[in-house]
Amino acid sequence: MEKIRIDKWLWAARFFKTRSLAKQAIEGGKVHCDGQRVKASKDIVVNTQLTIRQGWDEKTVAVISLSDKRRGAPEAALLYEETPESIEKRAKNDIQRKLLKSASGLQTESRPTKKQRRQIHQFKEMMDNIE
Repeated sequence: MEKIRIDKWLWAARFFKTRSLAKQAIEGGKVHCDGQRVKASKDIVVNTQLTIRQGWDEKTVAVISLSDKRRGAPEAALLYEETPESIEKRAKNDIQRKLLKSASGLQTESRPTKKQRRQIHQFKEMMDNIE
């Protein structure tokens, strides 16, 4: 196999759960091939550089191997290699997000405590009285 459609490879490499999700990401501009925006039908070859944005993270990977079959995660990881710069950038962004979250004082992982609910209700009542 010398070349394969990019949407099929992204699915086989387990970046996306379905080919249609891979296609939507490509059409949405979240996947770039060698710095260029591409279509889902674009054929990629070995040593192609892909930039894939998923949620908050952006990964830059080099295609090492081609496959059109979706296999287990350990085998899928052998299809690509993430660049060291990309790994470092993602780690730095992750730390910044965690610091920002802790600095803001928001606790999104759990429901508000009784005290926090009272504060929310007081704030809402105050805002209603202002308007």
